Amino acid sequence: MTLATTPQPPYFAVIFTSLRTNIQDGYDDMSIQLVELAKTQPGYISIESARDASGMGITVSYWESEEAILNWKQQATHVFAQQKGKEEWYKQYHVRVCKVERAYSF
Repeated sequence: MTLATTPQPPYFAVIFTSLRTNIQDGYDDMSIQLVELAKTQPGYISIESARDASGMGITVSYWESEEAILNWKQQATHVFAQQKGKEEWYKQYHVRVCKVERAYSF
């Protein structure tokens, strides 16, 4: 895994934090499919993700605009995954959408 590459600000970040259930039923395959699908969406920049042994995870996806984020949220496969997540895969989750105004790195 590598850290996400992003352009000079401004751009947008969607921060998805979650606590997993013990139900695996297709989760790993859907996760891989969603990342690959997101990469094809207009306005997609990059993604980075981590999950610990307790099931707590953070995924941050980066987008050029709020419009691109809304289009991704409404993409059919993503909508299906959101529903499956609510019904089976997650105990709890939060989604936060932010505008990145400043960024620096080492």
